[in-house]
Amino acid sequence: MFKSKEKRNKHINFYFKQNMFAYLLLLPSFIFLALFTFYPTIKSIQLSFYSGPLTRLEFSGLDQYVNVMNDEIVRQVLLNNIIFTLVTVPTSILLAMYLAIWLNKKLRGSALLRTSFFYPTVIPLIAIANIWLFIYTPQYGLLDQFLSTFGADDTNLLGHPNTALAATIVMMIWKDTGFYMIFFLAGLQNLPRDVYEAALIEGAKPFQTFRHITFPLLMPTTLFVMIVAITNSFKNVDHLYIMTKGGPDNASNLLLYYIYQVAFTNWDLGKAAVLTVILIAILLTITAFNYFYSDRKIHY
Repeated sequence: MFKSKEKRNKHINFYFKQNMFAYLLLLPSFIFLALFTFYPTIKSIQLSFYSGPLTRLEFSGLDQYVNVMNDEIVRQVLLNNIIFTLVTVPTSILLAMYLAIWLNKKLRGSALLRTSFFYPTVIPLIAIANIWLFIYTPQYGLLDQFLSTFGADDTNLLGHPNTALAATIVMMIWKDTGFYMIFFLAGLQNLPRDVYEAALIEGAKPFQTFRHITFPLLMPTTLFVMIVAITNSFKNVDHLYIMTKGGPDNASNLLLYYIYQVAFTNWDLGKAAVLTVILIAILLTITAFNYFYSDRKIHY
């Protein structure tokens, strides 16, 4: 028994000596992760059970969650974000996949076209918001100048509750499509060419080739891009500060920007913490579903 214990201790010591260098390399990252991810998350969960301003916080328990979920503005913001995600994610992915398949062919000027489609990605979102704000400006904007040639009246897409969200959705699709296209291009260039040669010999049509070869083989890339796209649909809200401030009447407001408004405009940190917990829960649920369910449907 003593020998087995001594042998186990030697094995543990050998394991730590062999891996100590790796642990030391990971230590700085773990410290930053603990300080800027784990601690804020735990603090937000703790703060979500309190209500009131920062100087007069009172314990409310689960009543704080009930009050937040009964708030009509919160429900509208959540609905806006769901619509924003359901439209931008599949549209951006499908357009990116189409562009990648098109530009993966040997075309004249394909490098220039790839750069042109990718270029919006390298522009800061604040700058893009200013560009599209100019496009949407009534009377003087590029959109109204173009529509006026057909005799159309002035439009105010960002100032109308029925069109403000749709206008921001168009802008986000324009920005993100080129970014996702790069991933699909990389995936396409790693696909085996002999499979396509066999399909060509068998007389497969382009759509059949895409449906039975290209799309199934691109599913790992599609899963990764989908997770990134869903995360971005909840994370990229800088444009709202420039374009609409979440208005009119919260018609274009999204969850993360509303959290900012509640926390740093209204100084209701308890409510903001509840909304943060809800956002974390949504993202964790979506990510877990994609990795533990969707990942099983994919052949690598």
